[in-house]
Amino acid sequence: MTDSYRTVPGRGEARFEVRGSEFIGHIAPVTTVEDAEAFVDAITEEYADATHNVPAYRVRSDPFREYSSDDGEPSGSAGDPALNVLQQREIENVVAVVTRYYGGTNLGVGGLASAYSRAVKEGVDDAGVVEEVPHEQFTVTVAYDDSGSVRSLLESAGVEFEADYEAEVVFEVRVPTTEGSELRDRIRSATSGRAAIELA
Repeated sequence: MTDSYRTVPGRGEARFEVRGSEFIGHIAPVTTVEDAEAFVDAITEEYADATHNVPAYRVRSDPFREYSSDDGEPSGSAGDPALNVLQQREIENVVAVVTRYYGGTNLGVGGLASAYSRAVKEGVDDAGVVEEVPHEQFTVTVAYDDSGSVRSLLESAGVEFEADYEAEVVFEVRVPTTEGSELRDRIRSATSGRAAIELA
């Protein structure tokens, strides 16, 4: 799982009506199945008065996970069309929930499939799609004496990090997976092995 992949950089939303029914597509980036399910639960709770909240997600885990549910809509009319959009756009680490408020007119399986896929498509368009490389996180704990050299090393490497200055200095580092082990080696040698490094 070190190759790059397509995903959404942030949340997206789409809203429209079809023959009186209101559809709201919610899109979000996730990194685990737990994150995806938590987002589904949060939307379902926020829109508890909706007729349906249809989830679909694709998560790069080991093994790769795909999931969708019709949430009470006729079989194959909601979850599969929603998931299908994510598959066709080839995006991963993404979760979609389509909220529907029933407007009194039955749309039929074809009409529903079209509306659910449109809600995901427009939600993804709103969020945008980016190319991402897998990242890993680790913490580096050092004494103040070593913190300056670790900080400048992280800055020159151009990686994301946060520093917490307490009794010791703790750096939370996020780095592309392919560069992690080399960066940790450089930190060890810059601090003569004094840095305590822990993988998240």
